[in-house]
Amino acid sequence: MQSIPTPRPSSAPVDGALSRRTMLVGAAALAGTTAAGAAAGPAQAAVPTAGVAGVAAPTAGTATAGAPGHRPRAVVFRDVRPFGAARARDLVVVDGRVSDRPAPHGAKTFDGGGRIALPSLVDAHIHPDKTTWGGSWVSRRPASGIADYVAQDVELFRSQRRPVAERAYGLMAHAVSRGTRGMRAHADVAPAYGLAGVEGVAEARERLRHALDVQIVAFPQHGVIRTPGTAALLERAAREGLIDMIGGIDPIGFDGALDDQLDVVFGIADRHGVGVDIHLHDRGEKGMKAMRGIVDRTRALSLAGRVTVSHVFCLPGLSDRELGAIAADLGDQDIALTTVAPSDSLVLPIERLREHGVRVGLGSDGVRDSWSPFGNADMMHRAHLLGWVTDVRLDDELTGCYEVAAHGGADVMGLAHADFRAGAPADFVLVRGECLPQVVVDMPRRDLVVHGGVVVARDGEFLA
Repeated sequence: MQSIPTPRPSSAPVDGALSRRTMLVGAAALAGTTAAGAAAGPAQAAVPTAGVAGVAAPTAGTATAGAPGHRPRAVVFRDVRPFGAARARDLVVVDGRVSDRPAPHGAKTFDGGGRIALPSLVDAHIHPDKTTWGGSWVSRRPASGIADYVAQDVELFRSQRRPVAERAYGLMAHAVSRGTRGMRAHADVAPAYGLAGVEGVAEARERLRHALDVQIVAFPQHGVIRTPGTAALLERAAREGLIDMIGGIDPIGFDGALDDQLDVVFGIADRHGVGVDIHLHDRGEKGMKAMRGIVDRTRALSLAGRVTVSHVFCLPGLSDRELGAIAADLGDQDIALTTVAPSDSLVLPIERLREHGVRVGLGSDGVRDSWSPFGNADMMHRAHLLGWVTDVRLDDELTGCYEVAAHGGADVMGLAHADFRAGAPADFVLVRGECLPQVVVDMPRRDLVVHGGVVVARDGEFLA
C-alpha cells in the first residue's frame, strides 16, 4: 500500500473458554434470573508538544491563535475525499481547525493521493488499566461469574512486571494509530489496587495529550458497598482531582445495595463536581429499578448532561412502549448510554434511543485482560462488529455504524464533531477505499492519523 509522502512547504493558495462477550451475556442472564455524561469532567485538551512529520507545533511562549503576533499553524492535505466523496479536494487546516479559506502563505502540505478522509473515532468505554497489551501471553482459567473475574483481575495485576502506566500507554498509543481521537477510560479503584489504576492511566494520558482526548472514570469493579474501603478511595480520587467521573457497578445484582451505592456515587459526584458513569449489566426488573434510581438522582441533584450508563442490558428486551417511556426520561435528563455491541440481543437499540435525544456511544471495553484474550482497541473494527451483530446490509446502515463510533462517542464525551465543516477539529484518518460503507466492511490500514492538525500516526504506526 502506498505511503503518505512527507510534507513540503507551499505558498500557493488552496481551493476550499468464555470470551468477554459470553461472560457479559451470562452475567446479564444470571442477574435477570436471580435477584453516564456524558461529558462530565473536562476532556484533556489536545495540546501539541512537538512537531510531527514535518508539521510545526507551538512551543512554550508561542503566541496563541488570534493574539497579536500569532503566526497561524497551517497545513494543507491535498487530494482527499471527505466521507468518500466522488471528487477529491484539498483540506485546509489552520491552528488545528478545518478552514474554508485559502491556506496562509508557507503552509505545509501532504499529498493524500485520493484517499478517503474520515472523522477520527471515539472509544466511549474502555479499560486500559487492566490490559496486558504488548506483554507476554497470559493463559486464562475458567470463571463462573463477575466475582471470579474480579479475583483473577487482582492476580493478574500482581503478576505484571510492567506498571499500569506503561501498559495503558502502549494500548492507548495503539488506539491512536488506529484512528482514535478520544477515549473514556475506566480504571479500577479498590483496596487491592488503591489508586494505582487511576494514577497509571493519568500518566499515560499526560504522555498522549498531544494525540488523544481522555476522560478517566474511577471504576469500583469490586463493588462500592460490598468491598469496604472502596467508597473512601473513590472520594479521594475525586477530591484530589485525579478523575473526571465516578463509576458504579450493578447496584442490585452485584453490590446488593441499590440505594446505598447510588447515594455514595451520586453524592461524590455532587460534592466534587465530577460526572457519573455506571456499569449496568442487570436485566429485567433489577436493571430497570436501577435505571429509575439513576434517573431520579440525576434529576434531584441537577446533574443532567453529566451522567452515563454503560452496557444497559435491561433495555434491549423491553417492549416498544416500555422503551419509549424510559428513553423519554433519559432524554429529558440528558443521560447518555454506551454499548460495546457484545451480541445481537444485548446491543442497545441506538436509533430508537436517538429519537428521544439520547446520546449513545460505542466502546471497545476490555482488551486482552483477565476477562478475555480478545480485543484490539480499534474502533473501526468495533464499528464493523456493530454492523455484524446487528446484521446490517445497506450502505446507510453501515455508514450509521461508523457515525456511532465517531460522532456518537463524541457526543458522550462532549467533544465537537470532527465532520470537516469549517471550525471543526482537524481530527481525521486517511485510508484507501472506494466509499465509507466499504471501509467499514474491509477495515483498511489507517495510512495517516491527524489530531488537531498534527500527524500523530503513519502507516499504522504511532509517532511518539
